[in-house]
Amino acid sequence: MVINENIQQFLQIPVIGKKRVGLADGTPIECDHVFPIEIRFENRTAHCDAIVMPGDAEPLLGMLPLEQMDVLIDPVRQRLIVNPAHPDGSILKLTTVFRKRAFKNQ
Repeated sequence: MVINENIQQFLQIPVIGKKRVGLADGTPIECDHVFPIEIRFENRTAHCDAIVMPGDAEPLLGMLPLEQMDVLIDPVRQRLIVNPAHPDGSILKLTTVFRKRAFKNQ
C-alpha cells in the first residue's frame, strides 16, 4: 500500500522506519514506512503497513489489503465490490500461506 505525506500527516500514522523503493522509471528513493493502517470497506476490514510517497502523490491500495478484505475490482464500473461468493464477511485464503511455508522448508 502507498499513501502520501498529506495522508500520513492528517491521520498521524507513526513512522516505523525507512524503505528503499523503486519508482516506475526505475529511480530508487527512500521513503518512510508507516504502521498501523486500518482500511474499512463495507463489512470488511484490513490492517497493513504502507510506504509514504512525497507530497501529494497518488495513493495506491495494494493487493494484500484487497485479499485480506476479500474484495474484487469491478473493471466495468471501476469500483471495488464485496466478493459475491462471501457476502457476509471476508474469507482469508490460507492455502497460499501454507504452500509458501512448505516450499521454504524444502
